Amino acid sequence: MGGHREKDDGALLRAVAAGDQAALADLYDRHAGWLHARLARRCADPEVVREVLQDTFVTVWRSASGHRGAEAGGWLWTIAARRLVDARRAQERTARVAPGAEAAAVPSAEDRVLAGLEYGDVGTALDRISPELREVLRATVVDGLTTRETARLLGIPEGTVKSRARRARTELRAALAQLNPSPLGGPA
Repeated sequence: MGGHREKDDGALLRAVAAGDQAALADLYDRHAGWLHARLARRCADPEVVREVLQDTFVTVWRSASGHRGAEAGGWLWTIAARRLVDARRAQERTARVAPGAEAAAVPSAEDRVLAGLEYGDVGTALDRISPELREVLRATVVDGLTTRETARLLGIPEGTVKSRARRARTELRAALAQLNPSPLGGPA
């Protein structure tokens, strides 16, 4: 391919931002497998998974210059997860417009929880904590990855994953408390 295999993700993304299609192909080869596997765990429709994966890398092509850092795994997963939520919403809209649409378009409980995490109070609270803490929480809690898998995905030591997860939970609780103050602490 493009001879970029020895480069880290950050170098590949800088090359993609400069219009290097071979760098995009190398980035795809490096990350598409695990992205596909994680998307397939959340969506039983292989066609939707393929479309979301393709949309993810189209987004990477368009917005590579906006990525900062050397490791792209967390950023790629965030894009893919959002594209999956968007695809599910499009299916729901189609199902509402076309009454005869298949029942598979009805979101599962997991889909509703993931959408709530993305767009509800938890999503708002997640946006208030630092990106490195948010990436760890999404990988360990939302995606259900082990500490080792998260460390590999994010390119950080396992001990760092553990300490960031602990800090992230504390900060997330504080952010949620600001969004939804306890009715017990205020006037009746």
